[in-house]
Amino acid sequence: MFHWLEKNPFFFAVGVFLVIAYAGIVTIVPDFMESARPLKGTKPYTALQIAGRQIYIANGCNTCHSQLIRPFKSETDRYGKYSLSGEYAYDRPFLWGSRRIGPDLHRVGNYRTTDWNENHMLDPEAVVPGSVMPKYGFMFKKSIDFKTAYAEAYTVKKVFNVPYDKPGMPKLGSYEQAKKAAFTQAGKIVADMRNQGVKDAYKKGDIKEIVAIIAYLNSLK
Repeated sequence: MFHWLEKNPFFFAVGVFLVIAYAGIVTIVPDFMESARPLKGTKPYTALQIAGRQIYIANGCNTCHSQLIRPFKSETDRYGKYSLSGEYAYDRPFLWGSRRIGPDLHRVGNYRTTDWNENHMLDPEAVVPGSVMPKYGFMFKKSIDFKTAYAEAYTVKKVFNVPYDKPGMPKLGSYEQAKKAAFTQAGKIVADMRNQGVKDAYKKGDIKEIVAIIAYLNSLK
């Protein structure tokens, strides 16, 4: 048989192609599928973090900030460990981005604090001289849309089988349960903030957008 293949270049080439293709499927596809699975420790966003993510998208933050650290020393030295596909398992949509008018934010939760984010969102240039980022003072006055955030979390749980309520994962539960959990999470953030208006609103049962977007930024690690 091998002598016959050697005398027929076309079929020999086809045979070589099939062998290489099969080897590629056997070795590459399983590894690709494994790398796309959630990394150990990766968790879905809480309802409050989803509210913040929705605010982040609505205000076009992803047009100036990427969330994808490439495997180059110049990037890892500045932003931290390069991004892995399994870290985005619960991101819908992905916010990789392609422009960096501002820095990459995929690891921002590792080096920025609630206090820093509060001051920066209120007046970016006062914190980073020369910054072209606009001020987001309105977030300190505008309340979050928690119903929409809960609806997104509930949808990805039911449609995409995102593992809420499983051991080690965020508890979603009913709307009232999720809202109670969001207020608890928000309280920890508000406690580290200085803005009295935000603190007073929280005491009255109102969570402002700035709290939600900080919750989201703090989750990016």
